Amino acid sequence: MKNNILDIKGILVGQSEDNKGKTGVTVVMVPDGAVCGVDVRGAAPGTRETDLLDPVNAMEKVNAVVLSGGSAFGLEAANGVMEYLEQKGIGFDVGCTVVPIVPQAVLFDLAYGDAQCRPNKKMGYIACENANHEILKEGSVGAGCGATVGKLYDMECCTKSGIGSYAQTLQNGITVAALIAVNAFGDVLENGKIIAGTTNKEKTTFIDTEKTMLQMASTPAFHGKNTTIGVIATNVALTKAEAKKVAGMAHDGLARAIRPVHTQLDGDTLFCLSTGEIQCSRPIVDLIGTLAARVAEQAVIQAVKKA
Repeated sequence: MKNNILDIKGILVGQSEDNKGKTGVTVVMVPDGAVCGVDVRGAAPGTRETDLLDPVNAMEKVNAVVLSGGSAFGLEAANGVMEYLEQKGIGFDVGCTVVPIVPQAVLFDLAYGDAQCRPNKKMGYIACENANHEILKEGSVGAGCGATVGKLYDMECCTKSGIGSYAQTLQNGITVAALIAVNAFGDVLENGKIIAGTTNKEKTTFIDTEKTMLQMASTPAFHGKNTTIGVIATNVALTKAEAKKVAGMAHDGLARAIRPVHTQLDGDTLFCLSTGEIQCSRPIVDLIGTLAARVAEQAVIQAVKKA
């Protein structure tokens, strides 16, 4: 076991980044397709194809999920993923071609590196070329390349973050995993202790963002420049509605590890992929959702520890 999202059979992850510009792309590819749900909790999201994932809409499966930096500019990366998948014949068959189904979420990293360097179609394509099911790099790679946390006092006092993954497998073979790019306004905590977040100007100690905000009785005018995005994956068969519920429960894991979370300054978005390898005869959403919250919390912690 790899103890990351690659423990889910049928999933490949590819990443590409511009280390000079401090931005990148992570693609979670499912060549055989996977049921997908999404839950958006932050108030400043940047997304693509999330309406398609509504349980009332027709499309049942997706072929990939893209996480990237670049704010709304970074949504271009999905075009490269679509081009790659179309060339491989992967997508929804419309007769004259296939249309790859590729939802995406972005985070804001323009203020950390070169604001003119954004994930583009080429970077998305390269991420697909790098996709594999054996090795997953974590930290300041892919969508986590320009990720930071603790933005109470703008970028001057933030902490470097990244992308992290974690998985848990039960004795019966049920596996739930998370891959999270952590670019939060708030601090990241482990066992109640801040391990990344807003620091003082000397970078010698952490300032409790939540506590300081309450003392200030206001939020600084530093708007729309954060967001934690990620993918939950399970080998258990779920419907679109169930996948959406699991994605929602996974946000509890973000709330355990990030304080404050889901603010007006964040666009927190989690997708949930179900590969359907294991069929369960009774409702199992609560179990999968509980595991999803646990692995999401640990993935957040891994993202900052490995940055």
